[in-house]
Amino acid sequence: MSNYNMPIEATLEVIGGKWKCIILCHLESGKKRTGELQRLMPKITQKMLTQQLRELEEDGIVNRIVYREVPPRVEYELSDKGRSLSGVLDVMCSWGKGHIESMENDLFL
Repeated sequence: MSNYNMPIEATLEVIGGKWKCIILCHLESGKKRTGELQRLMPKITQKMLTQQLRELEEDGIVNRIVYREVPPRVEYELSDKGRSLSGVLDVMCSWGKGHIESMENDLFL
């Protein structure tokens, strides 16, 4: 039984918000540690990054890999389900690039 009126609601429930798509775009290039993601997104707080990663993990979009080392090392990577969002993210990035260009062009008119 679906709780959604439109399929996009299900998509937005999983990847909506300010940070999740950005995290996913960074993970498209390969595994990242929390600290690496933090450096790539300096405006996100550690608490928010951890929360977003946990939610993405719960939804099966990212895998959390724990290495039994001292000190412990944790990496995140896209799951198969997460990689299936690649096309969606690419289209969003292309649209964003065009939008930025049109805003810049409007400044010079």
